[in-house]
Amino acid sequence: MELKLLQDNGTLAAGIQASPEVFEREYNEALVHQVVVAYQANARSGNRAQKDREQVKHTTKKPWRQKGTGRARAGMSSSPLWRGGGRIFPNSPEENFSHKVNKKMYRAGMRSILSQLAREGRLNVVDQFELDAPKTKVLAEKVKAMGLDSVLIIVDQVSENLYLAARNLHKVAVVEPQHADPLSLVQYQKVLVSKAAIAKIEELLK
Repeated sequence: MELKLLQDNGTLAAGIQASPEVFEREYNEALVHQVVVAYQANARSGNRAQKDREQVKHTTKKPWRQKGTGRARAGMSSSPLWRGGGRIFPNSPEENFSHKVNKKMYRAGMRSILSQLAREGRLNVVDQFELDAPKTKVLAEKVKAMGLDSVLIIVDQVSENLYLAARNLHKVAVVEPQHADPLSLVQYQKVLVSKAAIAKIEELLK
C-alpha cells in the first residue's frame, strides 16, 4: 500500500510503501462503530446523581386527608408522582459506563479505520513535522499552506514547540502513535503521519 507524501505547498508526491496488514484491510463498519462507541463510553465519568424519595427534603406530613376532598390519595409530597419528588430509579455517581473491548478487537478496528482513510485519500505522509518556535500563528499558516483545515498530526515524538503551538487550535491535534485513538481518526478530515511514526504504528498494530 503506497501512502502519498504531502509536501509543504500542499501538493502530493510519491510516498512510501506501508504494510498492507495495517493499511490495506477491509472496512468493518460494525467493528469500527463498536470500538468508537466503547472509547467514548470509557471516557465518561459517573458523576451525575439524582435523589430518591428518601433523600429529597420534603415534609412527611400528609398533604390532605384521605377522603372527602375529591382529589387523589396522597401520602407525602416526596412521592415520585409529584413535581419535585424523588426519582424511582435515581442515577448514582457510582454508575459504570465502561465497555469492554479486548486488544484484538481494538487493533483490528484501528487497522480498519487507517485502511479506509488511506483508500479515501484522507491519510498522507510527511517527512517530518517540526516548528522552529512555539507559535500558534506559525503552525496555523503552515497547515493552511498545506491545504488543510481539520487535521490530526501523528509524529514520532511531540516536541515542546509543536505541543505549545497546537494546543490552542481547535481543528488541529498533535499526538504520538501510542496516543492516537479511534475517535480522533474518525473525527478529523485529514490525518498526517510522519515517516518515523508510520513504523511505530505498524509495530503497535501488527
